[in-house]
Formats: sequence, structure tokens, C-alpha cells
Amino acid sequence: MTRVNTVTGAVAVEQLGFTSIHEHIGYGMPGSELDTRWWKTPEQRYEETIPKLRKFAEYGGQTFVDATGICNGRDIDYYQSISDKTGVNIIASTGFVGGDTALKHFADASVEYLADQFIHELTVGIGRTGGKAGIIKVGVSRGFKMTPLDLRIYRAAARASLATGAPIITHLAVDAQSAIDVFDEEGLPLTRVLFGHADDGVSQGKVDEEGIVSAGGRIGFDTFGYDLELPDPPFWGRHRDERFQHLMRYLRSGQVDKVLVAADANCSPLGWPGVKGHTINYLFEQLIPDLKQDGVDDATINRLFVDNVADFFTTTTPLEGE
Repeated sequence: MTRVNTVTGAVAVEQLGFTSIHEHIGYGMPGSELDTRWWKTPEQRYEETIPKLRKFAEYGGQTFVDATGICNGRDIDYYQSISDKTGVNIIASTGFVGGDTALKHFADASVEYLADQFIHELTVGIGRTGGKAGIIKVGVSRGFKMTPLDLRIYRAAARASLATGAPIITHLAVDAQSAIDVFDEEGLPLTRVLFGHADDGVSQGKVDEEGIVSAGGRIGFDTFGYDLELPDPPFWGRHRDERFQHLMRYLRSGQVDKVLVAADANCSPLGWPGVKGHTINYLFEQLIPDLKQDGVDDATINRLFVDNVADFFTTTTPLEGE
């Protein structure tokens, strides 16, 4: 039986239930904790976050994958408290959102050092919290092109995945061939990798979806709710129906098993105001009703949020299968 690390302990993969695969309890750039304008007290963060996750649980949500990573506001003690208060499983990430968010200590580190760091957080724990990461985060730095540091992080992530069985989730799906080449060189099957944000507004025309899928990778439709129809849309926003139809092309062509879905919500942003009107509960309040209105049945919705997630966490790597 496959078990997955949550911040409060490992659970059987069957216990993950309805899972949003790419979210954030609180994301900020390195140094945001020193910002005097936007930094929030723990009480303010609780007031913003707890109601959202309680509503998520009321709707039937069971697991929240926090894709924040090192240097961007991870707070495992805080996550553990939130999980206890809401009953929602929280899966924390090791790794980095991108090389451009890694502080110098990590940016100057070798592949071997980074891999050891990731493996430690997956198997021993994060700091002194006792909580272990359950997934590895990597990403493409600004500019839509892999940097040498990005490539080192991807290589370290592949080694950590092979050593522990933890899957990998990416920030952006651009420059995918560079990632595929690294993973191939390290012997990591692409079934272990979810290429995230393939649906966002700034990535369109830059993602080789066919190349990712044909190589065995998975596609992340994980920015639902960042609509250009919002009163103050973000620069990565996209027209709501355009993103929806993008997902529907996969469902209509029988490729439902290739995709995982999320909202990339930021429950209580750190060091920036966030996007008003956007929460993880868009999935229940807008997306799922839209899917049903378009004729998508409950079994397919279950595959998107339950079965595909379980498969992502249980697909074995070569080292696990030996």
C-alpha cells in the first residue's frame, strides 16, 4: 500500500480523496517576511485561510497540495495547525518554485547537495517540525527558458524522486524539452512529472503539450479561476471559457488520464496583495458546475481529482520496482 507524506503524518494514497494538486497556503518571494506593508500576523493569516479550507472540506475536498517550496514562505508548524483545525490533509513540497527564488546558499549548491536536501525533507523532515514533504517542486525561472540553476534543480529533483518515489510538479510547462532531456538522462520516467501551469495565459503558444504527453508526462490545468473577467485580473490571467475549452479538448479526446486540475490559489499571500476574488473553492463553485453543464459525468470528475492523483502518487520509479 502506497503511503503519502502529509504534514501531520503519512496516509494511505486511498485516503487522499478529492485532491487539489497545486495550491498555496501562503506564497511570497524570498524576503517577504521582512516587508512592512504586506506582511501579516499569524492571526491575520489564520483569519484568511481557515474559512477557505473549511469551506473546501464542506464541499468534499480532502487534500490540499501546497506547491510552495523552499524560500517562498513554507511554514510547516503553521500548516500542521491548519490541518488540525480544518481536517484537510496538507502535502508540503520540497524543492524550489524556480531557480530565481533560491537564496544564494542554495543557488550556489551542487546537484548532489540539492538532491540530499530534497531527500532529507522527504524522508527525515523539514527543519525541526517533524513534518515531511510529500512532493518535489521545480520550476522555470523568469524568461520562459531554463537557466543553468534550473537545470541543476531539475536534475537533483530527478535523483530525489528516484531515491524516494516522490513525484515532481513543475512551475510552468515551457521549455519542456530541456526538462525531458534531464529526466531522461537521470532515468526518471515522465509519469512521475506533472508539468504545471500549461493552461495559464502567459504560457499559451510556448508549451509543447504533444511532446510532454507523448513522452509520458502529465499536464497541469492548475490556474483555474485566474480569469480575465475578474475586476483586477493578474497578468497571467486568461479568458474563462478559453481555459475551460482547453481542458475539454483533453476530455473529449479521451485523454482524461493525462491531466490533473487545480486553482493555484494563494490562501493568504505573503508580501503581495494577491488576486481578489480567487480561491481554491472556484473548483467547486464554478469549474465543476461548468463541467457538469457541458455533459461531463461524475465518474470523469472523480478521475480528475481522485483517481489521477492517486495514480500520480503511486506510479513506481525504476528503483522502487527493482
